[in-house]
Amino acid sequence: MHFGVRQQLTTIITEMDSPTYFVDEMVKGAFKSIRHEHHFSFEEGKTTMIDQFYFESPFGILGKLVKLIILKKYMTNFLLERNKAIKLAAEKQAVIA
Repeated sequence: MHFGVRQQLTTIITEMDSPTYFVDEMVKGAFKSIRHEHHFSFEEGKTTMIDQFYFESPFGILGKLVKLIILKKYMTNFLLERNKAIKLAAEKQAVIA
């Protein structure tokens, strides 16, 4: 749920260079477009992931304005929180394994 509206997003993996890189892109959703690149590096027994997230808002100039004023910060915070949850789950699994 975002901004009080239930969202549904469909993505497809469009590029992959396992285990260091993959890209998922929106094929259906509320945005005009989304491209999410995931870059992984491995050093001293640790994995680092760097996200590169690109999106375009719908609704022309109004959408661009909303992106600048609200969505850029909102999506950045959303991804940071999501990545914290992924990290916690991955580390929990590593302890169990």
